[in-house]
Order: sequence, then structure tokens, then C-alpha cells
Amino acid sequence: MSNDPEETPPDMLETTQERVYRSLRWRIMRGHFKPGRAVTIRGLAEELSVSMTPVREALRRLVSEQALELQSNRRVTVPGMTHEKFRDLADARVALEVLAARQAMRHQSDDLADRLEAIDNELDAAIEAGDAEAYIDRNIAFHFTLYQEAPGSVAMPLIESLWLQIGPFMHLTRQSLGVTYTEDRHTDAIAAIRANDAEALARAIESDIRDGMGSLPREQLPFDEP
Repeated sequence: MSNDPEETPPDMLETTQERVYRSLRWRIMRGHFKPGRAVTIRGLAEELSVSMTPVREALRRLVSEQALELQSNRRVTVPGMTHEKFRDLADARVALEVLAARQAMRHQSDDLADRLEAIDNELDAAIEAGDAEAYIDRNIAFHFTLYQEAPGSVAMPLIESLWLQIGPFMHLTRQSLGVTYTEDRHTDAIAAIRANDAEALARAIESDIRDGMGSLPREQLPFDEP
């Protein structure tokens, strides 16, 4: 079959576009793209072994989600950061994720705490092994498993957008992994779920967000001037 997207059946083209979009979105969220990095359609197409059309569409969608930024010269870059924006992202995460956690508490299945505990054990193993990639993956899985417990939550797309915006800074956890987290807030969250204590869960989630974003080595954060 031809690699020309114009000759690709519509259903196949849609599948490729969605796959490329999800792949790039996931990479941004996991810190594969550093702040300020320029991304090119050709380079990503070669990396993903696809034509440029699905990459172009994926970048367009990611720009609309504020995960990427379109410059005046038409170049696409990973956005920079200011101190004010960083604080705003932390505050927005707290507001939305505490709300989502409370909603999840009202809809929790019997095995939610067990599932979260299994993920947290994998996260601890990643820290012990110094595996930043697995740590980031399991941390995302913990939070999203909890928040997605509430069916049809309107907060989830907003939460994902915030994680996309903070994602490029997650590569810095490679320097701080295992030394900045002195308290396991996930354990506190799991205990709160088992006790059906919504207030304790809200406190655990807020503390986890504040601790996590506050633990990034600020001297290495590539802040722009406000």
C-alpha cells in the first residue's frame, strides 16, 4: 500500500492520525520534550515512521491544548515557563484534582484502594531501581486511575491539559528521583479511601501535588522572564 496519505483509506488515515497524536501527547506528558525545544514535522515523522500529514495534524491539536506553542515564524516549540505560570499550574492542579478525587470517592469500586496500592508498590520499586521512566509512568497511572473512577467527570480533560503543560518539566525528576520525596502521600490517599474519608483524601492529594511540584530542582527549571 502507498505511504501517501492522499491514497490511504479514510479509516486507516484516521487511525494513524490518532495513533501519532496519542504517542506525542503521551511523550509530552512523560517529560520526553524539554521546555523550549523546537519540534519539526519532518523530524517527528521520521522518528515515528509515518508521513508528515498525521504529524502535522497531531501538532495542530497539541497546540490547541497548549501542550505546544506556535511561534510567529510558524515554528512549533515546547512552551517555556514563568514563575507565575508555574504557581498557577500548581494551584489549578490542586483545585481540579481535589475535586476529581472527591468525585472518585463517591463512585469508588470495592477494589479501588487495592488497585492504587499495587500501582504505588510499582512506583516505589521504580524509585528503588532509579528508573525515572517507570516512576513517571506509575505516578500518572496512580492519579488517573483514581480520578477516572468517577464516570464522565468533566474535570478529566482539564486535568490532562494541566499535566501536558507541566509534563516537559518532568525530565528534571531524573536528577531528583528518590531524594526529594520524604513522605508517601499516595499511601495517605489509599488509607483515606479505605477509611472512606473524603477530607483526608483531599489533603493527601493536595499535599502530593504541592510536594511533587515543589520538589523539582528550581535552580534547574528553565524559567522565562515574566
